Amino acid sequence: MFVNEVNDVKIYNLSAGKSVPDWLTDRRKRSQLMKKVDSRRQIELIQDFDMPGVCTSIRMSPDQQYILATGTYKPRVKCFEVSNLSIKFERCFDAEVTTFEVISDDYSKMVFLQCDRYVEIHAAHGRHYRLRIPRFGRDMKYHKPSCDMFIVGVSRDIFRLNLERGQFLQPLETDGSCLNACEVNPEHHLLIAGTKEGTVEAWDPRTKQRCSTLDVAMKLPGVKEFPSVTALKFRNGLHMGVGTASGHVLIYDIRAKQPLLVKNHLNRLPIKRLAFNPAQNAVYSLDEATLKLWDEQTGKQIAYVESTSSFNDFCTIPDTGMFFVAQEDVKMMTYYVPAMGPAPRWCSFLDNLTEEIESEVVENVYDDYQFVTAKELAELGMEHLVGSNLLKGYMHGYFMDARLYNKAKAVVEPFAFDRFRKDKVRQEIESERKSRLQIESKLPKVNKELALKIMDEQANPSNSAKQRNVPSLLEDSRFKAMFENADFEVNKSAEEYRLLAPVLNRLDKSKAKELKKRVEVAHVAELHADEAQQREESDNDEDLFGFEKSDGETKDDSGDEASSDDDDRREYVKEMKQAYKQAMFENADFEVNKSAEEYRLLAPVLNRLDKSKAKELKKRVEVAHVAELHADEAQQREESDNDEDLFGFEKSDGETKDDSGDEASSDDDDRREYVKEMKQAYKQVKRQREEEEELEEDEPQQDEISDVAKRPQTNGHSPQPTTNGNRFTLTPLDQHQGSSLLQQRIKKASLQDRVKVMSQLEGQVTNVGRSLGNRQMTFEVNKQKKSQFHAKKREAEMKKHREERRSIVRPIKSLRLKKVNFK
Repeated sequence: MFVNEVNDVKIYNLSAGKSVPDWLTDRRKRSQLMKKVDSRRQIELIQDFDMPGVCTSIRMSPDQQYILATGTYKPRVKCFEVSNLSIKFERCFDAEVTTFEVISDDYSKMVFLQCDRYVEIHAAHGRHYRLRIPRFGRDMKYHKPSCDMFIVGVSRDIFRLNLERGQFLQPLETDGSCLNACEVNPEHHLLIAGTKEGTVEAWDPRTKQRCSTLDVAMKLPGVKEFPSVTALKFRNGLHMGVGTASGHVLIYDIRAKQPLLVKNHLNRLPIKRLAFNPAQNAVYSLDEATLKLWDEQTGKQIAYVESTSSFNDFCTIPDTGMFFVAQEDVKMMTYYVPAMGPAPRWCSFLDNLTEEIESEVVENVYDDYQFVTAKELAELGMEHLVGSNLLKGYMHGYFMDARLYNKAKAVVEPFAFDRFRKDKVRQEIESERKSRLQIESKLPKVNKELALKIMDEQANPSNSAKQRNVPSLLEDSRFKAMFENADFEVNKSAEEYRLLAPVLNRLDKSKAKELKKRVEVAHVAELHADEAQQREESDNDEDLFGFEKSDGETKDDSGDEASSDDDDRREYVKEMKQAYKQAMFENADFEVNKSAEEYRLLAPVLNRLDKSKAKELKKRVEVAHVAELHADEAQQREESDNDEDLFGFEKSDGETKDDSGDEASSDDDDRREYVKEMKQAYKQVKRQREEEEELEEDEPQQDEISDVAKRPQTNGHSPQPTTNGNRFTLTPLDQHQGSSLLQQRIKKASLQDRVKVMSQLEGQVTNVGRSLGNRQMTFEVNKQKKSQFHAKKREAEMKKHREERRSIVRPIKSLRLKKVNFK
């Protein structure tokens, strides 16, 4: 049990206490409860008063004998009987319940509004009937005199379901676009509905007409938007409470349009439910964060309950100080406030117990079990226990016995308690000891740099009103430990801080620049002010203070600002790169994993690149060494004409002998190799063409010999030629079947030669006249012989040039080379 005291009002949390895991057996649960002395003072008011996941709504039956609650998962309703302090029954649904109403004195008649537009009517035995409404519903209320169920939701209509006839009646059409809540007065049965536009409409169920409309949003102070109405509740026949989405609660007399009281929750969260306690003139108002109890007349806060998780709903027991809260958690909370009334009859023993109950702290973890992550388990050296009964897997870690954890911790860190004890003793001694020379300093002992920045920001606040009104962190009690406890000191050696250091430095530099500008502007302004006092004419005051600058000045200033921004950007990028490089080389997570599959697939490529680089390096070293030797010999010569041939370069006239050795670089080596390969390729092509030309010259002679051999002989004498000296022979076209001499020559000729011949033939054809059919051809008889003659002459000149070059350039083998060891 946990006791909270606010404004001398005690609030007893009857659901607080030691929590036991669900996966323990009942026998072990009982044994653990008997072992602990604290558990003997624990009060379990209602047995199994919880939900599997989340509780969404909770109600008390009109006869105050049954507590009904809905929740998930799976969607269900639980009924608890207060006479037995235990659960009576439990039913499940097909969909989650939005809200529900008890329309009888006990649990025998209930209506559930579900999130899938279905309405279920339950009797004592279970579900009686199920029907669907036209739109999604948000709230509903039962009107007893007419047996009508009013349902509001995402529509402007108030749907009327008559439970006596079992049919829908004509809906009531409102002026709002959407309805969030509704309420029926128990005395004069007036129906009110809250709209999305911030208005409340009142309807008379007897005449089915609108009585009045109340604009609530217009009465809220300091609200820029119109908040919607989210909660409604009648206190009696004349007074009602209205809750809005902005966190305001307004108390109205239905006879007036002005509110009697406006209460602000200060959480800016929608009000979910309201309730009244007429005996104490108190109002209960609930949002997601808090449940507040305050006075109805003055609005002064009486007490409050803060949520560890989001609140969903609550219900009070009339004329008592007990109420139940449904929240986004497994437990349904039970609170008892003696100042609001006595305990109910079925738990009257609470009045005697509350005088003797002491406050107790509720722990978020199980008392007998310690939660450890996989990393902490590895540090303790207890990884081998995974899968055994000593560890229970839960979320991202394990639950283990607290005694086992303490023993393992003592073995791993045997001197941890001694260090803790020495630190405590040192802190006590330092707190009691006072220095002889007491220097008053406003700076704290921890995080001095952060305190200096905060003090500087306070001394020079920005123009925004929000930052000027923000309280200081040094004066806030919530952040007091950050400047006193050494555990909260900023660790500048951490990896996260080093990665953020460039950003922080850049911000500091920008602030320093702004401060420097401010000082300079203030100084210049003072000088201008002194000069302005001495002047009689005030026409040039604007120029004096530098408001209107010339074009040249503006350009220079803009250029200086742009250059400074570029320099800052370069420095920032450089610092970021250095920080990431340092983190990459120091952090083991960035180490290259050579056993990974990706690295093994890339290994051949990397090795090939390394080999190619080694070959290039070796070639460069050899060429550089040879170039040095050639340079030494070239210095001894008087004539520099042979240096070009010696090194194979084509030098200009202005180059000197000393530059020859420096130009032997890797690019020249590559150029030499490329020229060498190209020469070899051209030589092969030329040799092939010469062979083809020789074959073409030999083939006509062979054809003449074969024609003479084929002529028929008579009586051993050769036939006589004809009178005109020409002889004709006729052969069929398909005699050789594609293996004629012409076809063989065409096959041997390359594609380049064919294109060349065709271009020559086209050049010889000229058109005569306008008609394309009139063409004439010109033939050059000695053209082929001239080309052959020029080619042979060129070849002879090239041979002569090569012989002269060989006589000038000496081979490398004749030079004295030094031995070089390559590692």
